[in-house]
Order: sequence, then structure tokens, then C-alpha cells
Amino acid sequence: MEFPDSLLQTNINSYMKKTLFLLLVPALLAFTACQNTPTVTEMENPFFSEYTTPFQVPPFDKIEDAHYLPAFIEAMKQHNEEIAAITANQNEPDFENTILAYDKSGKMLTRVSYVFFNLNEANTNEKMQEVAREVSPLMSKHRDDISMNPELFARIKAVYEKRHDAGLDDQQIRVVEKYYRDFERRGANLPAEQQNELRKINEELAMLELRFGENQLAEINKNFKLVIDNREDLAGLSDNVIAAAAETANAMGENGKWVFTLAKPSLIPFLQYAENRALREKLYRGYFMRGNNDNANDNKQIVKDIVRLRAEKAKLLGFENYAAYIIDDNMAKTPGNVDNFLDGILKPALKVAKQELAEMQKIANAEGADFKLESWDWWYYAEKLRKQKYDLDENELKPYLKLENVRDGMFDVAGKLYGITFEKLTNLPVYHKDVETFEVKEADGSHLGILYLDYYPRDSKSGGAWCTGFQEAGWENGQKVDPIVSIVCNFTPPSGNVPALLSWDETTTLFHEFGHALHGLFTEGKYTRTAGNVPTDFVELPSQVMENWAGEPEVLRSYARHYETGEVIPDELISKLQNSGHFNQGFETTEYIAASVLDLDYHELSSPAVVDDVIKFEQEHMDKIGLIHEILPRYRTTYFSHIFDGGYAAGYYVYLWAAVLDADAFDYFKQSGDIFNKDLAAAFRKYCLAENGNDEGMVQYRKFRGQDPSIDPLLKKRGLK
Repeated sequence: MEFPDSLLQTNINSYMKKTLFLLLVPALLAFTACQNTPTVTEMENPFFSEYTTPFQVPPFDKIEDAHYLPAFIEAMKQHNEEIAAITANQNEPDFENTILAYDKSGKMLTRVSYVFFNLNEANTNEKMQEVAREVSPLMSKHRDDISMNPELFARIKAVYEKRHDAGLDDQQIRVVEKYYRDFERRGANLPAEQQNELRKINEELAMLELRFGENQLAEINKNFKLVIDNREDLAGLSDNVIAAAAETANAMGENGKWVFTLAKPSLIPFLQYAENRALREKLYRGYFMRGNNDNANDNKQIVKDIVRLRAEKAKLLGFENYAAYIIDDNMAKTPGNVDNFLDGILKPALKVAKQELAEMQKIANAEGADFKLESWDWWYYAEKLRKQKYDLDENELKPYLKLENVRDGMFDVAGKLYGITFEKLTNLPVYHKDVETFEVKEADGSHLGILYLDYYPRDSKSGGAWCTGFQEAGWENGQKVDPIVSIVCNFTPPSGNVPALLSWDETTTLFHEFGHALHGLFTEGKYTRTAGNVPTDFVELPSQVMENWAGEPEVLRSYARHYETGEVIPDELISKLQNSGHFNQGFETTEYIAASVLDLDYHELSSPAVVDDVIKFEQEHMDKIGLIHEILPRYRTTYFSHIFDGGYAAGYYVYLWAAVLDADAFDYFKQSGDIFNKDLAAAFRKYCLAENGNDEGMVQYRKFRGQDPSIDPLLKKRGLK
């Protein structure tokens, strides 16, 4: 699954963490599979015409599950007709009649895909999952029919070969080159026999990746719950956490009990504060055994097949392995560069993690523990260590982090940096009652875009947090198209009379996803292929840099107010938070790098890539880097959605790669003496957000920074130097 996939013309910008596009890539099926589909007339189906809603947002109140399949079929039919019109053109291929025509094709398919694949992640049901299984093979075939269309590629190649002599400007040349490279990377130059092999691989991968995601959703929401019926087993937990567990139990028919699930707002507080070690182990085992329970949702064989097929695909396309295929299109360029980068940070991180472990073991021993710490003990004793070293209990912070206040605080940061404003709307259709909508305006009051916010967990939603969109910024018939961006999270919901109070991690996550949203909102460019389209190892810069503002004292004072009293967060608590900035960074960096290494080790296998036992493979490769047994990789193989169904295959390293950029960028603001420096903000918006698709990632970063990024700010930020 490549990221991004411009060939389908859905071209969802790279600002997404978990993107609907990344489910689209593993998806495109054959027309015949749908011949028995119930008919839905064009008049009844909202996808068959332009939206008439305010700001042309999707009419969620009118979209029904039965609309999707007929809409996909018609959309692919229209797209095929548009491609046929390009190839039938008797005029000599040029930018207008070939490249631009292709760039603007597939409008209806884009419209349907944006809604379906987004909602299949955020608010799915059995019917939508059935549609996804039908649409996956259809879409895979459709995509391959286009990318391996010899007549279309011949026209693109003709324009490519004459691009420097055709009077094109720099951006037009860039679009031509990007499309030509896309077609090459998707098999357009392969002989027919190998193209057929590639088609089969793509279709198999599409279905395997879809099944991996479905299994993961079932494992999180259906196949595990920790039921507690003895109140003594809740010792250590806050009243809010206990009340939320009681509400969950009631919703599940376990009245009078308490239920904890694998959703992060339920899982993490229990691991941090529950005194019952056996129950902490039980819950954590439920978490790290997802997809590895030898049941109907087991992902081990799926992983084996995905790894094998990706290696075969890379070989067909002329690459040593799948990692080489993916990273060749990124800033890092080679897997070796990524390996060296990760290794250089792992060594100091692992050293600090071992020191953290020793400090926690000392606390446990002092309390009379007769055991050595295990992985399910880390969160619990880390909180004790935080309290001991920094006199900070995260429960002290939560009352000051009411969700609505945090939201308004991040809006305020964006306003101070970029002059934009956010006005809450109540007249737009939404796909779930919990979703909020905002109109985003420029400083002069002109419309910039629409932002959707979807905060809380539910059984119909995948885990994690991500940013995506229902419409991208661009141009259509000479008119600017304004973006419609969506942030989806799984945050601690309100409980009883207590509003949604966020953890510090949830707070920074919201700022992070908001950074992705700003990327989408600010994107400019005339061409779908390049507007906002950046390498995967650049994509996390816009998001991660926003996290830096969340913890700045003057920013905290603007939004961190006690939910009951309205009191501004005390300076003493701000100081504790600031002083604890290096807390647990050895653990967090090590578990992240371990997952990144695991990702690369799977995808650096050359064909034939045979993995007999994925759990054994994982253990051997974690032993190879010296990972201590008290730390598991952030994502183990069988639930590593980022790489097996989320578009980050051979690319999970990008968060750390971009962290170098974001630390360096924020350091630039700090050095200026003003974290809201409007000149720097304007430059960052121009080069790293609005025009980031105009050139390669590092070129755009240098335009903002004036020099190459330094790794020193990151190492200092994490206490690794």
C-alpha cells in the first residue's frame, strides 16, 4: 500500500495520519461482482450530483449504506470514460490534453471515496464492511487498469520526454515528472505477463490489508473486556476512571460491575494507577496479544502473506525489497540511511531506558516487591517515579484540561500564528451526534475551509487518532476549491457530571492532529498531484511541530483552567510539567524505534520473503537490537496497523525523522525570542504547509529554515544528550 496514491485521482494530501486513501489503495474490484446490486436511482443517491449543502460538505443526513456500491460503480464508469477520452484524443499529447485532463479526472470517484473510506474508519457497521470487501477487488482492478493502460502511459511519456521544450513552467514540469514516475512505480513499463502478476499481487494485498484492519477492530472492540466485580480491585484508580468503568459496564449489560477495555482512555489509566498487579497484567496481555489469539481474528497468517507479496511486488518493479521501493520515494532515499538514523538514536535512548528501569525497580523494592518488573508494570511504576522525581501526578493536570478548553487553546495558537479564526457551526450535517463542525476564516474574514472534530471512542470507530479530509484544497474550472478537513480521536469521554478531561498525552495528540489539519487547510496549488503532496517522512512535520506550543507556559495559561472553578493552572504545576519534560523519554523513544526497526526488518526481506513464525521473527529481531524484555515494541506484529493496513509500510520511522525537523523548527521560533513570531509563522505556512508540494521536502524546509536541520534540538528535548 503506497502513500500517497495519486493515480486514482483521490490524491488525499499527505497530511493524514490514518487516511481513507490508505484503505482506497488496497481497494478496487471488478464490475461483474456488482451486477446483482440493488438499484438506487440517481435522484435518490446524493453522490450522483454536486452537494447542495452549506460549503458543499457531504450530506451525511441523506447518505445511506445502500448508496455506496452504486455510486462506486458509476464513479468508476465515469472515470473510465474520462481516461478513454484522453487516450482517444487525436491531437499530439501535451500538458493540457493529457496531464491536466488526467489530473482532474475521477471527480465522482473522489467524492464517493472521501466519504466511504473515511466513515468506514470512523463510524463503520457490518453493511459498510461488506461494501468494503466488495469494493476492494473492484477498485484494485480499476486502479491497475489505469496505471497499466499502455495508451495513457504512452501519452504521458510523450509529454514527459518533451517537458523541457514545451514552454511549461516549473510546477507543470514537476507534475509531469511526478505522474511519469508514478506510472513507472506502478508497473507501466513492465511486460504484459509481469503486469498480470502485479495485478494479482495488488488484488491479494488489497483484501489482506482490509482483513487485517477488520480483525484489529474486532479485537479492540469485541473480543476482550476486563470485568471487575470486587471494588477492592479498583484500588488506586481515580473516581472519574471508576465512574467511567461503571458506565461502560452498564452499557455492556454488566450492571453493578466495572468494565475496562482495550481502548486507550480505559486501558492507560488502569495500567498507570491500578494497584492490583495481576489485573494490570491481564489487561495488558489482552492489549499486546491482539491478533495473536488463534481465533477468527488472528492476523499471523495475514502478515506472512502481506510480507511475501510486498517483497514479490518490489522485485517485479526492480527493487531489492519493499523497503527500498518505498523509501526511494522519500527524503531518506535508502533503507540503509534509515537504519543508520534509527541506530544513532536507539543507543542513547536504550541507555536512558535502562536507567529509568533501574529507578523504578528501586521504588518497587522499597515498597517490598518481591519481583522484577515486567512490561505490564512500566506505566504503574513510571507514574510513581514521576511523582518522586518531579512531584507530578498526572491526575493533578486533568482537571485543568477540559477538552473544550484545550480545543479553544489550540485555536488560539493558530490565530496568533496565522491570524485565522474558528466559528462553530450547527447547521452542517454530521455522520455522528458527537461530531462538531467549525468554519475556518482568514484574518480578513474570508472563508478558508471547514473543520470536523470527532473526539470519543465507540465500537464503530478504529483505535488511535488521525486527520483526513472530505475535500481537498485545489482548483476546479478556474475556481478555488476550499478544503474540508476532519480530525478523528479516541479521547476520554465525559462521565456523569464530569466533562471530558484529557490526559497530557491526549492534549498533545489533539495539537498534533490539528497540525495535520492546518496542513490541509493551508494547502495551495493548481494541480491535484502536487498540491500538499509530500514524502511520507515529511508528513509528520506539520503535526509534530504543533505539539511544541501545547506545553509552553503562556499557552498553557490561555487554556488550562480548572473545569469546576475556572482557576488558571498554577505556575507551580506548569513548572512541574516543564521539569518533567524528559520523563520516560528513554522508554518512549526506545519502544518507538523498536517498532520502526520491526517494520523495516519485515520489509527489507527480499523475495522470496518467507516468514515461518511472525512471533519468533519479531522476538529475534528485537533481541538483535538489544531491546530489554520489560519494553515491547510500541506496536507488535499482529496489531501493527500503521504498516499492515494504514499506509506506513517501511515508513513508521517517519515520526522520528520528522521529529528532527519539528524540534529544529520550534527551536528557530524560540531563538527568535517570540514563539508567535509572525514572520517565521508566515514563512512556515508558505514553504512547509501551503507550497510544500512545490519541491522536494528538504528543499522546502531549507526555504523556511535557511539551513539544514540539526539533530541537537531533538536530543536535548528528549534528554538524550
